[in-house]
Amino acid sequence: MDSQKGILLESGTNELEIVEFEVGSNKFGINVIKVKEILQPLPVTIIPLSHPHIEGIVQLRGEVLPVVNMAKVLGTDLKGSTHEQKFIVAEFNKQRVVFHVDHVSLIHRISWNQIEKPSEMYQGGNSQIIGVVKKGEDMILLLDFERIMVDINPESGIQVDAVKKLGKRERSDKKIVIAEDSPLLRKLLHETMSEAGYMNLEFFENGYDALQYLENIAKSTKNIEEHVQLVITDIEMPQMDGHHLTKQIKSNSVLAKLPVIIFSSLITDDLRHKGDQVGAQVQISKPEIAELVLKADQYIL
Repeated sequence: MDSQKGILLESGTNELEIVEFEVGSNKFGINVIKVKEILQPLPVTIIPLSHPHIEGIVQLRGEVLPVVNMAKVLGTDLKGSTHEQKFIVAEFNKQRVVFHVDHVSLIHRISWNQIEKPSEMYQGGNSQIIGVVKKGEDMILLLDFERIMVDINPESGIQVDAVKKLGKRERSDKKIVIAEDSPLLRKLLHETMSEAGYMNLEFFENGYDALQYLENIAKSTKNIEEHVQLVITDIEMPQMDGHHLTKQIKSNSVLAKLPVIIFSSLITDDLRHKGDQVGAQVQISKPEIAELVLKADQYIL
């Protein structure tokens, strides 16, 4: 993915590139940072009694990877056009996986504030849609790939048991602001951070709302640490991403004192420099919740 090179050099621009692909009659998008390569379909070995969304496994340069049939995930049918279908090899949450789609068409560079949050009226409780991008008469639906993989393999998600091993502690007076767009992950973070003793949590669905909240506090005080002790943020969020949120916090003379932990599926050796450039104290890859709690302990005195 040579197109990644330009955007990988920039931090805090509140922009991203998405790979547009099709499944059935709909257009979908995946963050180009997650995409390692796009291939013609390879021979798939079927695994008996596997999850219904798993098509099988393939061997790619000596590595065995699961193939997720996106038509089954989305409750539709692949078009059946064998020459158009593609394999998208993706990596996130410290795992590599292949998504089988109908067709890969374009790469779009957009701002996070162009992404609209899906309405609760039409997305439903089990929807994998986390954002909608309007492109002329078309709409591109952004998918929650982390949730798709957790639905297939719950062990790949955040585990409360990992926090229970840390033992009982009393941290309920410490205020943490958390920006995370996924309803599932907000729920899991609430459960795990509460289990770790952090009961005073303020959640926001995107970086913009979190920043507005923090800036309103900053207008009335010069000692932000008396009101908030830590910020935890995802990277991929509509309206404002975590890198831009961190950059805005660190450029505000009052908020700059706040420690920021980036907790995202996109933390890799290739991308860690982006969080460093915007001033994040720590970057932790999902789903390492125990490490997140230990780092929170370290930065909240």
